[in-house]
Amino acid sequence: MVPGPYNANPFAPYGPYGPGGAGPVDYATPRPTTNGLAIASLVSGVVCCLPPLGLIFGLIALPQIRKRNQTGKGLAIAGIVLSSLSCVIMIVGLVTGVFGEAWRGFQKGMDEAARSSSAFSLRTGECYNVDGEIEADTAAVEVVDCERPHEGEVTGGFKLTGFTKWPGESSVEGIAEKRCEDIGKAYALDTWAFPEDVYDFYYMPSRASWRAGDRAVTCAFIVDGGEPMKASLRSDKTTLDAHQLHFLTAMNPIDDALNEEPEEDADEDLAGNKEWAGKVHDTLTGASRDLKSHTWSSAAAPRVAELVEELDASAKEWDKLAKAADADVFWEHYDSAYDGTYWEAESDARRALELTVSLESDTSA
Repeated sequence: MVPGPYNANPFAPYGPYGPGGAGPVDYATPRPTTNGLAIASLVSGVVCCLPPLGLIFGLIALPQIRKRNQTGKGLAIAGIVLSSLSCVIMIVGLVTGVFGEAWRGFQKGMDEAARSSSAFSLRTGECYNVDGEIEADTAAVEVVDCERPHEGEVTGGFKLTGFTKWPGESSVEGIAEKRCEDIGKAYALDTWAFPEDVYDFYYMPSRASWRAGDRAVTCAFIVDGGEPMKASLRSDKTTLDAHQLHFLTAMNPIDDALNEEPEEDADEDLAGNKEWAGKVHDTLTGASRDLKSHTWSSAAAPRVAELVEELDASAKEWDKLAKAADADVFWEHYDSAYDGTYWEAESDARRALELTVSLESDTSA
């Protein structure tokens, strides 16, 4: 017998299981897959903000599953049910306003959370409370509405520049004190409305925060020992009309000049006192000139004209002080010059301009 050809398949002709085995495995037939849209339907139905998508995905998935012989029918049905329920809840919430209330509650919570912040993140015009920690350089503060009682009000701020290294606490304090005083004056131009127990204050970098890159100085008004402020002290170009702004800009330098009176009196420093009197005279004439240069409203014009007359008369008295031959002559005109700085027409002009009309006005009362 001639041997046949070599059979490379050792299991032929029956395969690996032999004639009595379980039979060959059909490796050509793939296992059913799970429909992707069915999965997406369930996930969208669970996620409350996507119920319409879950419903759409489920409805598309069901015919695909039948056509493609896929699994996932249960997932699709569950997604449709959950999405339908979520849609109903959403519609009811929109109709009844429940979602609106929830959103407002969320916004309120976020606002409350934002009220606690670092003093260095405060913005100009914000009012806040310090809970007794006035002297802390980096005190945590609570931002409040300016119509509510508050202990502090931010007047502005600036960045320290020109330093390559930490300049020292005393240097920063000197810069901050002067700059914040000027910022405060520009922020609260209506000085007659300024409470007696409110002072300029500032938050400045520490040595440690300086190393971290902090260069910010925040300027503020702060209550020290008195009742909290109950209204904003802001009176600048953002809150004043053109007439009010012009009036205060013209008149405020007078108080600044009067406050520069030398510590030594005319008997000890006649030259210094005469120089100061000359500055007051120039400031009075400047205020008169500025007031006359403006076109006032019909209600304010006659009141301002009366004030101008009083300013001019007062300037003449201060000119006598500035030109005094000796200390005796200086003292002879001193009282009359000072008495001339209380102008009856000023309150009338302020009333016509709807500004504070009494020096006793106190927003912290």
